[in-house]
Amino acid sequence: MKKITTKFKNLLIFEGIYHKDKRGFFRELAIEKEIGSKLIFYVMSKSKKNVLRGLHFQSKDPQGKYLSVVKGKIFDVALDCRVKSKTFGKYFEIILSDKNCKSIFIPPGFAHGFVGLEKENIIIYGCTKYRSKNNEEGIIWNDPSLNIKWPIKKPIISIKDQNNKTFKEYFG
Repeated sequence: MKKITTKFKNLLIFEGIYHKDKRGFFRELAIEKEIGSKLIFYVMSKSKKNVLRGLHFQSKDPQGKYLSVVKGKIFDVALDCRVKSKTFGKYFEIILSDKNCKSIFIPPGFAHGFVGLEKENIIIYGCTKYRSKNNEEGIIWNDPSLNIKWPIKKPIISIKDQNNKTFKEYFG
């Protein structure tokens, strides 16, 4: 597994090893010691094409997240909400797919979102903290001040995410 650093402190990309033959495939997803954080809570999501989720974060007990796509392809976004960070208010984007075998570790203090690009998209998350439903927050996906270049024009969005606030409403 190859670890790639980014200009965002502690935001890491991993290129996994993928072995395929006529029987099927074998893929490495994560090596905890390479991530540098303990993952204690695992979840999985399934999204149709054009479903946009996010940008989500926990205001208290922020989670680090390790994401891998096991089926499909997503456009993934991590927005730095760490007030003292050199990259505060900037975002990182990447395509994650079952074919490119890339995974991302998003450290605590980021908002996260993605849009499904294939008919069926299945994502596995390993988190550094448990879900804290009372502390879940969201930044609106199309906030003009962020200028995120989403690859679709008319995403499918939950009512909850349609009511997310702007970045400035959270961080001034």
